[in-house]
Parts: sequence; C-alpha cells; structure tokens
Amino acid sequence: MSLALFDLDNTLIAGDSDHAWGEFLVARGLVDAKEYKEANDRYFAAYQEGSLDIHEYLSFSLRPLTRYPTHDLHAWREEFITDHIAPLILEKGRKLLAEHQQKGDQLVIITATNRFITQPIADLLGVKELIAVEPEFREGRYTGEIVGTPSFREGKITCLNEWLNQHRMSLENSHFYSDSHNDLPLLKKVDHPVAVDPDQELQTYAEQQGWPVISLRDNA
Repeated sequence: MSLALFDLDNTLIAGDSDHAWGEFLVARGLVDAKEYKEANDRYFAAYQEGSLDIHEYLSFSLRPLTRYPTHDLHAWREEFITDHIAPLILEKGRKLLAEHQQKGDQLVIITATNRFITQPIADLLGVKELIAVEPEFREGRYTGEIVGTPSFREGKITCLNEWLNQHRMSLENSHFYSDSHNDLPLLKKVDHPVAVDPDQELQTYAEQQGWPVISLRDNA
C-alpha cells in the first residue's frame, strides 16, 4: 500500500479554512472585530510570503477556543463548516481522492491548520487519516496550547514520520499534493510530488524540477 498525501487548504478546498474561521469569528461577533481581522489578515499574508512564525500564529488563532464552552464552539463550528467550507470542496479533489482509493492507496490529509477546524472537513471528504496541529484539550476545555510539533513546513515531516512509525509504513512510491511553497520540504521527500493550483514560488520550482502541475478548480 502506497501513501497518497494531500494538503487541505487551497488544494482540496478552494480557500483557506484557518483564515476563513477567523473571518467567521469576526462576523459572529465572537472576537474584537477590528483587532482580530487585522491580525488574521496579517498572519495570512505572512503565511503566503513564507515568513509566518507558526507558534506566534497558533497562540493567536487558538485563543478564542479558550473563551467559550465546548458545546458552543462545536455549534459554531458546525455552522461554519456547513455555510462556509462545504461550498468550497472541489469535486475534482473528491475524484482525485477516489482514484487513489481505488488503487488501494492510503489516503492522508496533512495540514498546518488545527484539528478543531479540519477534522470535520476530513470527515466530509471521507478521509479517515488526518495529520493536523493538535490543540490541547484538558478538563473539558481548550487551553490555547498545542500538543506535539506543529505540522507546518519541516514540522510536517516530523509529524508524518511519527505517523509512519505508528502505522509501520514508508514513503515508498508516495504522492503528495499541495498548493503552497511552504510544503516544499515534504514535497521534496516524496516520490511523486504534485503542485496543485500552486502559488508562484511553488509553480516556478515545480516547473524547474519537472514536477506535474495540475488544477482541481472547477473552471480549469
């Protein structure tokens, strides 16, 4: 069995779920609108530029989870997923997942977005294995901290290696699909790297290396 690894945001969905959750919090009045939106946009720009301090960002993005009861958070998350994320799921992405599944490959979504946001998205996509940033949850509440290594840039390799050891699998004949130059460390590790609707830096690198460049967008 070979691994088929997929980034999530702007790869299998036509948007960034982490940034969109921040916008949802602002729209629902659950955070200070002006301050939170400015910071959310600033961190998103840093991510796109490749300069994001992941620990600083996670401290910011997980803080709202500490302020409300879990049942309220889950209710808001359900609304968010239904209204804002489900419409972004790409049918070509579903077909690509199905193609790998039919080949007998092990599907894994590996994302720098936290599990609170991404677990229901993975469920919608029918992917059972998810590697994501793990928010700490103690005594019935989120603490605002994380457990383990953030699955971002080189951290994706660290988290994937832990997963491989647990499941007694290897990267032999593996695929990885991503849109972002932030995923170059892992793209360079797999046997079959694929750039999906890539940002400019990844597009240029993929073309130089002769990697496949594909689009999963409906209008492609």
